[in-house]
Amino acid sequence: MATNVIINSQQPPQAPALIAVHSNQWSTSICGCFDDLQVCCFAYWCFPCFACSTTSEFGECFCLPLLDVLWTALQTVGVPSCIPPVSMSMRVAVRNRYGIQGDMAGDCVYATFCNICSWCQMAREIKRRRQTLTVINAQPTMMAAQPIIVTTQPGVITSQTMISSPAIQGVLTSRIM
Repeated sequence: MATNVIINSQQPPQAPALIAVHSNQWSTSICGCFDDLQVCCFAYWCFPCFACSTTSEFGECFCLPLLDVLWTALQTVGVPSCIPPVSMSMRVAVRNRYGIQGDMAGDCVYATFCNICSWCQMAREIKRRRQTLTVINAQPTMMAAQPIIVTTQPGVITSQTMISSPAIQGVLTSRIM
């Protein structure tokens, strides 16, 4: 039985391709609570706390969702208003920041009739889009050098810049008086 062994191959190793895709769609559906049970349980057991923390993670005022409580109180005394304003505006803001397709009519329907599910969807989206992506490049990369300023005599400044290029290598020196 013969075995071929290749030692010191002349082909350079190929770097793995890394593709990061930011979709223009929601990453989970409006009823996708089982995609992240932590978010779902937090929203179910303490919705005001959940809405406030989601708003804060998005970068808005922590107490902003408490205005929707005022909206609910106005509903009970007969003021004709059917759309929770903070829920609607947060949904529009999340959609606009992340470039998610949709329209105000859909946002209005979700914020009015599926408010808790809408907040859960926004929280999952914020959580997934905020995850940092670390890219490690194993290939050598040319970096631009910063100019170095050296003073040799009073009143004389020497500036040196390193140029590293496959075609040109050298040191440029200029005297400024």
